[in-house]
Amino acid sequence: MSEDKKIKISIKHLYKIFGEHPEAALEDVRAGMGKPELLSERAHVLGLQDINVDMQEGQITVIMGLSGSGKSTLIRHLNRLIEPTAGEVLVDGEDILKWDERRLRKLRRETMSMVFQKFALLPHRTVAENAGMALATRGFSKKEFEGEAEKWLNRVGLDGYGNQYPHQLSGGQQQRVGIARALASNSPIMLMDEAFSALDPLIRTDMQDLLLELQAELHKTIVFITHDLDEALKLADHLVILKDGAVVQQGEPQHILLNPADPYIEDFVADINRARVLRVRSIMRKGETTGEFSGDVDYNSNLENVIAQAQGQLDRSYRVMRGSEAVGSVHMSDIMQALVPRESSSDADQAA
Repeated sequence: MSEDKKIKISIKHLYKIFGEHPEAALEDVRAGMGKPELLSERAHVLGLQDINVDMQEGQITVIMGLSGSGKSTLIRHLNRLIEPTAGEVLVDGEDILKWDERRLRKLRRETMSMVFQKFALLPHRTVAENAGMALATRGFSKKEFEGEAEKWLNRVGLDGYGNQYPHQLSGGQQQRVGIARALASNSPIMLMDEAFSALDPLIRTDMQDLLLELQAELHKTIVFITHDLDEALKLADHLVILKDGAVVQQGEPQHILLNPADPYIEDFVADINRARVLRVRSIMRKGETTGEFSGDVDYNSNLENVIAQAQGQLDRSYRVMRGSEAVGSVHMSDIMQALVPRESSSDADQAA
């Protein structure tokens, strides 16, 4: 991750406890009480526990975990749809938990846009009116916002659909309207809560590709929620994995895949197609650029491409190029080693 990137959103020591007396329950949690005990002994639910995450400007932070891990609860703290029990949420260095309702409305209208899992389109409004909804809430007339709405509808592949209504579109097309609406707001931050999980697999892949294409051009700060590890590894610049309301591991996705922090993460990543996900840059021998090589490979190529280039020959080695610069080398022995995941805890238990 580039060190000169600005921190756009910073979450510090964030807790959320659901129940009648969350402040009292917070003392129990800080004293070491876990989620099951808090529920059985105090009848409170631990939603988030001491969350600390920095989100870099212009990057995609993916927050993932299984159902009940707290990921959707977390994203709703960023625009204060949910109020925390304790902690801070800093946007551009300011704690939004101290803001009044007027500043919050401005944040939601101009700084943060949101793309929902269920599309959240207004059925009685045209596609163009839905795409321009964020601008309409700021007081723009239809005549004033329709040009911007049409521009982004075209950009997401919906040229000519502006006068249709949501029910006339497929699910994938409706989600494109949702993305166009978020982009038309011109907000620097996009929150995407399970935005693609309701879509069919092929459409989902198309939407992921579209998001990455748009991000390469626009450099938004995106917070993306998912329960799908393949999707997370494809999209994330920074990956945060939650379990029972707490961060288990966070960092660059390639690093997490190669260096799982504990047995939970080892199990989590055990079944991933590592050849398709891992990049040459993550396993190359940096600075080793002289000697006999079988050819050149790109710094960002996945290992699957290198294996195909080697045609199954295990004695091959390649010089790694980043643009026109040689930055290292990769050997087939390195690739074979990277393809073997660490022994997961379940495998170890079976062996025992």
